This record gives sequence, C-alpha cells and structure tokens, in this order.
Amino acid sequence: MKPSLAFPLFLIIAGTIWLLRSLNLFPATSDIIAAVLALTGVCIFILEGMNKQTLVVAPTLIYIGGAIYAYERYPISLSTIFAAGMIVSGCLMLLARSDVIPDSRIKRLPKK
Repeated sequence: MKPSLAFPLFLIIAGTIWLLRSLNLFPATSDIIAAVLALTGVCIFILEGMNKQTLVVAPTLIYIGGAIYAYERYPISLSTIFAAGMIVSGCLMLLARSDVIPDSRIKRLPKK
C-alpha cells in the first residue's frame, strides 16, 4: 500500500506559499479573496446560464469581489460600498422578477 499524498502535497504547497511571501511575490490575502469571489460569480454564469437565481447571485459575488478590491486599493469608505451594493442588489432583484428571465433549471422537490 502506497503512503498518502497528503503530507508531501501539503509541504509543497506550504513551502511555495512561504517562499512567495518571503520574496514579496505573493498577492495580498484580500486580493486573493476578491479574485475568488469574482471568478465564482463568472463561473456561476458560465455553468448555470442566465436564470432568475443566477441573475442575482453571480453579479452580487462579482460586486463583492470588486468592492473588497476597491476598499483595499482606493480611498472608498465602507458606507459608500455598502450603499452601492444595496442599490445593485435591489436592482438585480427587481430585474429577476421579470417574466422575460427564465426560472432556474433545477426545480426543488415539494415538501411532504
């Protein structure tokens, strides 16, 4: 039986991150979180397509990623970011109510 790959992979990943951080080549944690949120939103659109649920969720994730990045890089107050986020989310929710936007392909099972 072969030994597990978990420990060698952990050493390689941890060592790579440590090396990049010590050489100041690793991006800030907030940048990584912002990129992951924005990419998640884009992936939701690609995988799920356009429907009532993804019309709200995907752009909201992209906005949150952009807001985190903007907050860390530019002199924007949290109050401004939250207010703009509320407006964007509200507009998306109103747009999702339209009959032109299709329902989600995945239907939930009724409760018994």
